[in-house]
Amino acid sequence: MTATLGEVVAALEARYDPALAESWDAVGLVCGDPAEPVGRVLVAVDPVADVVDEAIDTGAQLLVTHHPLFLTAVHGVPADDPKGRLVHRLVRAGCGLFVAHTNADRAADVGVNDALAAVLGLTGTRPLEPVAPGSRQGHGRVGELPEPTTLAGFAALAAAVLPATEGGVRAAGDPDRPVRTVAVCGGSGGSLLPAAAAAGADVLLTSDLRHHPVSESRESDGPAVCDVAHFASEWPWVPVAADVLAGDLSGRVSVAASRLRTDPWTVHRGPRTGDDPARRAGGRGGDGWPAQ
Repeated sequence: MTATLGEVVAALEARYDPALAESWDAVGLVCGDPAEPVGRVLVAVDPVADVVDEAIDTGAQLLVTHHPLFLTAVHGVPADDPKGRLVHRLVRAGCGLFVAHTNADRAADVGVNDALAAVLGLTGTRPLEPVAPGSRQGHGRVGELPEPTTLAGFAALAAAVLPATEGGVRAAGDPDRPVRTVAVCGGSGGSLLPAAAAAGADVLLTSDLRHHPVSESRESDGPAVCDVAHFASEWPWVPVAADVLAGDLSGRVSVAASRLRTDPWTVHRGPRTGDDPARRAGGRGGDGWPAQ
């Protein structure tokens, strides 16, 4: 059994309403003929070459990604351009591309932030920034852990349930700080720190946090922060979106979740400061700084 690409797009947009996307975003169908049949779909975080390879190799007629391929004005897609090359490969293989970005972030129940909250085991979740009072749609989520833990324990939980990446999981704050109320934002959510504080969160888990806001947060009475890889924070949505789409199309289309790790960071070296043998021996660390 199959569905038309137009039917698949309609099912996706019913869950991830394009009207929820930020004004600067680029969501929806990037390439593909809505009249063509679709029997297999692949869902992933990033529209990169390895994911396109996977889509073509598995015979998918549609690739659904969270991140856009084009986010700024495009005046051409020549095949000798890295992004244009991907479009040409998809079109030649008869595979479309569909993007659900900030509309998937804001979506209720089956969006990026609900998926992230779910893998952490949060209950009673609600948006940090709802699109309207009382709405389930909005950026970020805040909820409760089943049992209280410490900041160090919460960081360990995040490392256990999210995809492993070279950057791992970092936290800023007292490792023994009690944590029960947790705010999350898939992707770059540092701007939600005030909202997390207003919601009474003990910690905000997000990605791409910058030095100065984190440093300043440690001087306040607000939440601790937990920084994870951007890819890792958004990947939990991938199997959720795949399952939902398959169900919405009543099994007429086979939908797979890509398991490729597309986090761009590939190398991590160097001990943590507390693991530096020179520091433990009372000498100077390998970076030239006096031992603490």
